[in-house]
Amino acid sequence: MQPAAPTSPILRRAESTTQSAIALGSNLGDSYQILQAAFDALAQTPHISLLARSSIYQTAAVGPPQPDYLNACAILETSLTPEALLSTLLMIEAQFGRVRRERWGPRLLDLDLLLFGDRCLQTPTLQIPHPRMGDRAFVLVPLAEIAGDWLDPTTGQAIAHLVQQCDCSGIQRWEG
Repeated sequence: MQPAAPTSPILRRAESTTQSAIALGSNLGDSYQILQAAFDALAQTPHISLLARSSIYQTAAVGPPQPDYLNACAILETSLTPEALLSTLLMIEAQFGRVRRERWGPRLLDLDLLLFGDRCLQTPTLQIPHPRMGDRAFVLVPLAEIAGDWLDPTTGQAIAHLVQQCDCSGIQRWEG
């Protein structure tokens, strides 16, 4: 499964490039292959460079009863605005068949925008940093692997420090 890179006439470009961090997750279908294809789709998307990708981790689901997740994080460099990057991530999810039915329900692919440089942003559709990032070991463990020194702009703490404050007992590196 290799969806084509998304295109949209509404994507606005920023004046320069910014590093951003995203989380990827899947617990339906062949989650490993879905995450690999999502990394490939991101790398092939105009105005996005895939700089780093974490290992894949198996984690217990949050929310209603459902299969375990495979989770990972990626560092991107983009010339898109935060809103345009979010739009692009949602288009990629849709290309993989993501349908939003239930909050925290099972999904083929979930892409969350976690950090965008050192920006803090709150709009009706986007909050940066991601509002629950600091509470989620399934996000912080893979993010710390590839961006442990990145400072959360709301707390001023490094991701490596935030992960030490979470219960990481239910997270294990996925060996396939």
